[in-house]
Amino acid sequence: MTYCVGMVLDRGLVFMSDTRTNAGLDNISTFRKMTHWEVPGDRVLTLMTAGNLATTQAVVSILDERNKAPDDREPSLLKAPSMFQCARIVADTLRDVISKHNQAGQQASAFNATIILGGQIQGGPTRLFLIYPEGNFIEAGDDTPFFQIGEMKYGRPILVRAYEPDMTFEEAMRLLLVSFDSTLKANLTVGLPFDYHLYESDSLTLGAEGRIEKDDDYFATVSQGWGDALKSALQSLPVFQMPTAPSSEG
Repeated sequence: MTYCVGMVLDRGLVFMSDTRTNAGLDNISTFRKMTHWEVPGDRVLTLMTAGNLATTQAVVSILDERNKAPDDREPSLLKAPSMFQCARIVADTLRDVISKHNQAGQQASAFNATIILGGQIQGGPTRLFLIYPEGNFIEAGDDTPFFQIGEMKYGRPILVRAYEPDMTFEEAMRLLLVSFDSTLKANLTVGLPFDYHLYESDSLTLGAEGRIEKDDDYFATVSQGWGDALKSALQSLPVFQMPTAPSSEG
């Protein structure tokens, strides 16, 4: 399992993904789940994956090969005219990879994966898509300004309560680290390091990107501070009053 979040801000797009994969408690590995494609001045695309590792690696490899191909026989993310068309290319590729497993007599559900794709192409706005294993997809908007894939339930409450579209990148990073901290404390299949990318709208170049390692001092401060704040908030709430037992007289 994994945990990835893509978020739309007034300022741009924010992406964060964990790096843990496992095939049982005794087979845990670290794999990068975030991929970038960039043509400076023309387009920037960021893709994050969750689900079967063989499926997601195959999808990324196919997309890479098409981008490097000298002809136009296969659709390429680097030549697509819009982000919508890029989402269609990724969706079709994901569906085809899963379908080949099914045709080989393997259970297709075991090879399922979901993908978040976001970015911008010159002449168009920043856009963010959630792509399902069936090959369909939806786009983020005012009512759904962020997407999660993987082990999403533990980190969702803080996003729902604290997200604001006018947040700075720094505030968004703090929010996402709290969400990821809540998730990794509740589920062993999510873990550090975390990769991130902060894309500034209309820059058409890769923004700030990096990795939050296990020994990151800021993340340790956020984790400890969030835990202390939760305890303090809980203690500040009124104490539950036990109902009085009804009198047995009369």
